[in-house]
Amino acid sequence: MSEAAEHHREREGVGPIVLLGAPGAGKGTQAKLLERRYGVPQISTGDMLRHHVAQKTDLGLQAVEYMQRGSLVPDDVVMRMIQGRFRAPDAARGFVLDGFPRTVPQAEILTEKLKHLGWPPPLVVYLAMDYNILLQRLTGRRSCPKCGRIYNIYLQPPAHDGLCDVDGTPLITRKDDREDVIKERLRAFVEETRPVAKYYRQVGLFHKLDGSRPPDAITAELFVLADSRLHGGEEETGTVA
Repeated sequence: MSEAAEHHREREGVGPIVLLGAPGAGKGTQAKLLERRYGVPQISTGDMLRHHVAQKTDLGLQAVEYMQRGSLVPDDVVMRMIQGRFRAPDAARGFVLDGFPRTVPQAEILTEKLKHLGWPPPLVVYLAMDYNILLQRLTGRRSCPKCGRIYNIYLQPPAHDGLCDVDGTPLITRKDDREDVIKERLRAFVEETRPVAKYYRQVGLFHKLDGSRPPDAITAELFVLADSRLHGGEEETGTVA
C-alpha cells in the first residue's frame, strides 16, 4: 500500500481546512473555534513567524525584516517553518490553516503535499471584508501576550481598559498593527494573496462568506461546511470579489 493510501485509510476527521482573507478579517478567531469544536490544531503561520523571530532562529532572522515593513515573507522561508507540521500527532484528524497559503505558488505546493500525504482536497473558506472595516479592526486591535486573546478597542474592548479579561495582563499593540504597516499589508494582500482565492475557485474548492457579519453568524456557517466534510459531502459555493 502506498504512503498516501495508508494515510487515507487511517484518517477520519474534518481534514484540512484553509481560511483565507485579508489581515483583520477574523481568520484567527474562527480558526480557534474550529480547533475547539473538531479537536484539530490551528496552524497559524503568523504565530509561527513571530515565534521564530522572538527566539531569534535563523528563519526568524530571515523573516523579521519582511514582517516589520508588512511585506510577505518569502515562500521558501514559510515552507521550511511548516515542514513536517502536518505529520504531527495532533494533526492526524485534520488541521486549520490560518494565514497559509498566501501566494499561488504556496497553494500549488500545498496541493501536492496534501495529495502526497493522502489528505482529501481542503475545505477553503474566504472571509470577504470591506477595506474601511479592515482598517478599523486592525488599528484598534490589541492582544494579550500571555494567553493570546485578541481585543479591539472600537469593536470588542476589554472590560478594563488596557487589561486582558482572562488574566489581567497589560494588552499590547503588535508592531505590524501600525497604520503604515497595515496599509502595506493590505496592498500585499490585494496583489499577492487574493489570487489564491481565485486559484481555489478555478479548481472548485471555494466558499465565500461575508466577514463583516457578527462572528457567531460566520461561525455557524463554517460549522455547517465543516460538518459536511465529516459526512463526506461538500459543494462549492460563492464567487471571488
